Amino acid sequence: MDGWMMDGLETSDLRWTNYPGDDPHWDEVSGLDDESNSVRTYEICTPDSPSSFWLRTRWVPRRSATTLYVEIRFSMMDCSRLNRRHCRETFNLYYYQSERDEATPTHPAWMENPYVKVATVAADHLSGFDKRSNIKLLRLEQLRKAGLYLAFQSQGACMALLSVRVFHRKCPPLRRAFASFPETVPHSLVEQARGVCVENAATLPGEQSRPPSMLCGEDGQWVGQPTSSCACRPGYEPQDADVGCGACPSGQFKVGSGPGGCEPCPANSNTPVPGSAYCPCHPRYYRDGSDPAHAACTRPPSAPRSIVSQLNDTSVTLEWSEPLDRGGRTDLTYRVVCSGSSGSCSPCDDSVLYQPAQRGLTSGRVVVWGLSPHTTYTFTIQAHNGVSPVSQSEPASVSVNVTTSRDRKQAQLITLNVLQCRTRDFTCVCDCVVTVGFLVGQDVEDPEQWRYVSSKSSSVVLTGLQRALQYQVQVRARSQAGYGSFSPVTTLNTLPDGTTLSVCSPVSMKVYIDPFTYEDPNEAVREFAKEIEASFVKIEEVIGAGEFGEVCRGRLRVPGRKENYVAIKTLKGGYTEKQRRDFLSEASIMGQFQHPNIIHLEGVITTSCPVMILTEFMENGALDSFLRVNDGQFTTIQLVGMLRGIAAGMKYLSDMSFVHRDLAARNILVNSNLVCKVSDFGLSRFLTESSSDPTYTSSLGGKIPIRWTAPEAIAYRKFTSASDVWSYGIVMWEVMSYGERPYWDMSNQDVINAIEQDYRLPPPPDCPTSLHALMLDCWQKERANRPRFSDVVASLDRLIRNPASLKVTHPEGPSPSQPLLDRRVPPPLSACGSVSEWLLAIKMERYQQNFLQAGFTSLDVVSHLNTEDLLRVGVTLAGHQKKILSSIQTLRIHKAPPSLLY
Repeated sequence: MDGWMMDGLETSDLRWTNYPGDDPHWDEVSGLDDESNSVRTYEICTPDSPSSFWLRTRWVPRRSATTLYVEIRFSMMDCSRLNRRHCRETFNLYYYQSERDEATPTHPAWMENPYVKVATVAADHLSGFDKRSNIKLLRLEQLRKAGLYLAFQSQGACMALLSVRVFHRKCPPLRRAFASFPETVPHSLVEQARGVCVENAATLPGEQSRPPSMLCGEDGQWVGQPTSSCACRPGYEPQDADVGCGACPSGQFKVGSGPGGCEPCPANSNTPVPGSAYCPCHPRYYRDGSDPAHAACTRPPSAPRSIVSQLNDTSVTLEWSEPLDRGGRTDLTYRVVCSGSSGSCSPCDDSVLYQPAQRGLTSGRVVVWGLSPHTTYTFTIQAHNGVSPVSQSEPASVSVNVTTSRDRKQAQLITLNVLQCRTRDFTCVCDCVVTVGFLVGQDVEDPEQWRYVSSKSSSVVLTGLQRALQYQVQVRARSQAGYGSFSPVTTLNTLPDGTTLSVCSPVSMKVYIDPFTYEDPNEAVREFAKEIEASFVKIEEVIGAGEFGEVCRGRLRVPGRKENYVAIKTLKGGYTEKQRRDFLSEASIMGQFQHPNIIHLEGVITTSCPVMILTEFMENGALDSFLRVNDGQFTTIQLVGMLRGIAAGMKYLSDMSFVHRDLAARNILVNSNLVCKVSDFGLSRFLTESSSDPTYTSSLGGKIPIRWTAPEAIAYRKFTSASDVWSYGIVMWEVMSYGERPYWDMSNQDVINAIEQDYRLPPPPDCPTSLHALMLDCWQKERANRPRFSDVVASLDRLIRNPASLKVTHPEGPSPSQPLLDRRVPPPLSACGSVSEWLLAIKMERYQQNFLQAGFTSLDVVSHLNTEDLLRVGVTLAGHQKKILSSIQTLRIHKAPPSLLY
């Protein structure tokens, strides 16, 4: 837990700023606490005045945290004791973000906006003269700038501000499940921390793309168990439970990754080296390639024994006994080697046949026939086992000489059909050739009418046939003995020419109904939105501010249904009837949609105050900010999955003839399962023609940047599904660039001019070529040439089914034909004045403190960093490592001598 304190234990002036400054009412006083410690406090008592009196702290640096906690200890006087008309028992807390300490007595203006209100703080304990204190803990979320000021506003309170403590929480470094997790600052309710496997551990096979992760809670405590596929490498076993991996000692081994321990080396093997994954065999002992590492080492068998021959004219039966030593294995086989006449070492020719086989014999008997008469043959029986080929030594064998008498050999012609040739391998000692004859005409006896097709497989495809005719077919096969006879004639029929008809029942397509077409807009609300009783809703906290009021998180508990989180939009008090109608119109629109990628309307509360719209709660908030916070943490296929969900939702809207008009990543919400849903179904827009910086402005003044808008919508207000497709292409670019602002810092007019000159956004870093091509299709100048959302969904589905297509990316570096590409190149170190400026320029400022604490305070030192250095600093995300190293590499190229650049 890192903190920043300004409390009563200060012994010098706090130097906070009062407003109004000419008549300050917040007094800084000194005193003693209950333990006689010197304290400094601020006190105010204006029960007779309802005016606002402000007190602002000094600038508080945010450091790396995006969520800060403010703990306030104060005492509050009971107004009933004072009996003053304007007395209050509350005060307000505000904050103002800035990149540096820039506040003055007049800047920022002392009012809500630019200050952001945190809460109205009420006392739990009111004091008379005992000065009983209160403690309140408040939370500031989604902070982005370098620091902030806190401001306290009193409007009639009589109170003392005793202490203010600002801090953020972080989870400490942790080693668990053979993974190491760095110190992690939670940026939301739960932060997913990425870890690395500990030394001598690695991810299990098949899990290389899933680094270990663990959840860091907002309270700075690790939550649950890590998701880790890390395990001790081969040759290493777990030590200290699941924290580390130790090497197997000499004489022991561990073959695979996982939780198992080391084992003694198997028989006839040993290893003198610690950390071994297997034990080498002793000399003249071997393992077969299929033997597992824990199998004993073995050796080839000894020779077969007691060979006996029995001659029958030109055939001979050979029998023998197994070797005395099988080599320690069970996979013993025999091979028969036949040599020619006495004194000759030439092998026998192919006319000699063996039954059951010549090789791979498992029994000690073989019959050999097809020998020539009056000839002496030498038969050698070799013994083999699994390690015989590995040993590279001659197999042990035993031989016998046999002299044949007369020849009774007779040729045999074997008639085979296709099935016999395929299954009875012992009769088919050469390649099986199947010949199929089929009749072209009608005369079976006319040989000119037959056509022949040969094949070495049992499957033959006959082509060039006519439809709706009968064909006569015969089959014959060839073995070593020659061709057999044709099979009997079989009649086959080809299919007639025809067309298959598909008859579909008519489908009624749901069409969007504009709620403003109703004479009474309240009727549209009643038709499309369900009324919910206010007692079913419990508001928990404010999470944002909308155009009409606050946006809160709460719980919805409808009797008979499971309680669930909801997002609640409220209509602030003092509204007009038109504002109420405009506020509820979004519910009338949203209530017509039912799709997994469209934000779901739970209902409305219109019969009590405040008026509310309840939707499903999306834990990860807006897509653009979610991507910026998680820069580089997703795979390409995950990003494409998000885009596919958005496209599916827009296809649904397009099919209902609904035009969104404001499709952008900021209007896409993300839940805890990374499901993206289209939201923000606001009011109609009109073009502000008089502005020098054209934007679309709603009837309530909400501006929409035109960099998301199609050219025809800018020029002629032609909003269609095709203009939504253009906007979807910009959303694709936002997603693949992790929330980068489209067209960067170009003005709106520059964007309009560039598009008119046919410039288009370049591909973001590492963006697959196929995705950028789809973006360019969405940005076709002629709206008729753009794909429909159904085409976009189909294209993304093809890419998801073929992940290899997502690995082809554009080459790095700027292209002279596309000037906008220059913005993709990260600035080199030489273009910056300090490490902090460089990290800020490449948008890696979150690591500024890490670099400084590690001693990397000069650009010269940084220019020599490598991946291992970045891991030690705490840069564990692959995308962030690549961006930082790319900038460093640019500097190295600039510094290299000319001879090294070619």
